Amino acid sequence: MAQTTVSVRMDNELKKEFDAVCNDLGLSMTTAITMLAKKMAREKRLPFEISIDPFYSDENIKRLKKSIAQMETTGGTIHEVDLYD
Repeated sequence: MAQTTVSVRMDNELKKEFDAVCNDLGLSMTTAITMLAKKMAREKRLPFEISIDPFYSDENIKRLKKSIAQMETTGGTIHEVDLYD
């Protein structure tokens, strides 16, 4: 089977952590990425759950904007946010 090269950019600290985990598992980073690619190709899905951080929900963003507006109005000294609007 012909081989190809895949280049991946990632944060340097993430690479160090990923490499350390791979080493602890007795794998190279190449082997780990190849395992991920084979599993995804076989199952036609990501092999783990992905979810959206609730911090960025529309409801929370509205709450944060309201809180910021209250802080700006009062000079940042007092603000209340009703969590049950």
